[in-house]
Amino acid sequence: MDIGQKLQSVRMARGLSQRELAARSGMTNGAISLIEKNKTSPSIASLKRLLDALSMSMADFFAAIDGEEGPKYFYKCDEFVEISPYDSTTDSTGHTVSLRQLGNASRHALQMLHETYPPGADTGPETLSHQGEEAGVVIRGEIELSVDGESRRLVQGDGYIFPSHLPHRFRNVADRDCVIVSACTPPSF
Repeated sequence: MDIGQKLQSVRMARGLSQRELAARSGMTNGAISLIEKNKTSPSIASLKRLLDALSMSMADFFAAIDGEEGPKYFYKCDEFVEISPYDSTTDSTGHTVSLRQLGNASRHALQMLHETYPPGADTGPETLSHQGEEAGVVIRGEIELSVDGESRRLVQGDGYIFPSHLPHRFRNVADRDCVIVSACTPPSF
């Protein structure tokens, strides 16, 4: 997916200039210009700020247009939708972050994610914040989770649940991949 082009299309469809989006999101006009030209990739937190200013969820931004007429109940592994905002899912440090969504979250009251954080990867230097509740279980590896200023290192089998309006951040500080299965309700991420 061409993140910059999609962001520009959404912004223009809403009748906003880059300056107006910058004012609403608290980001600079220059940063938005670089993202739209694909000269830089936004962190998850930065993209979330931009989409919040556009009144759009990450799920809607990354939703694939599918021609399904009826409900779909089962998904193969390759049918998950990658919603990580990085070009080729690579963060600014070169680590690959994968946030794979089960189904089209805009059609449900629950958003399920299969998340993979390689060593050194994180959700970005800015904390995330969105409406709803978030919960997850570490399936493999370790993750450092910070919620509202409190940090905890979670290992395989550990879990978390918190109101997602609290500022939060995920970082893999270990030397192997961390895999998490998480849920967010309502789908707002």
